[in-house]
Amino acid sequence: MRAEGEAGPEAAAEGPEEGARATGPTGSTGATGSAGSAGSAETGESPDPAAAPAGAAADTATPGAKSRRFPSVTRDTARPEGGGRAAPGDAPAPARQWPMLSVLSATAVGLLLTAMGHPRVGCLLIGVALIGAAVMRRVLPSVGMLAVRSRFTDMVTYGLLGVAITLLALVMEPQPWLRIPFLETAVRFTVR
Repeated sequence: MRAEGEAGPEAAAEGPEEGARATGPTGSTGATGSAGSAGSAETGESPDPAAAPAGAAADTATPGAKSRRFPSVTRDTARPEGGGRAAPGDAPAPARQWPMLSVLSATAVGLLLTAMGHPRVGCLLIGVALIGAAVMRRVLPSVGMLAVRSRFTDMVTYGLLGVAITLLALVMEPQPWLRIPFLETAVRFTVR
């Protein structure tokens, strides 16, 4: 392990992110350790050239070069695949997020129907909205805020939740629209 002041061959390949890591969280170097010599933690620059770590000199020599190394501290999260706008940037905000707004609107109508005394129809609408979200996530290249994680994870999550809610709405008592024998037996044994 090297001391903070030593520079190795990999110090020359460090980018601006690595220089920021070498100065510490307050921007101070290990040699002084005081907050008075703090520079910009984001850029890795120190106000005093003598207080700068050895790797910082290589950063100033090639300002446009970036490190190919994965940063040790992540500063931001990557946008999920397909998480871009669903409409051009000059379109109004609701038009850019129409997939998410359509799913939320259908879910809100389903909840309203459930509250008004039509639970089967309301739950069916919520389940269909989630199945529609899974289909949109698969078919559309960009779905805006409907993209939460990877395309596969979103499709599986939306699809399974939609199918489960739809099935529960279909087997809902009284007078279920769909009869599943093993489900009736399980309910009889669990709720006596």
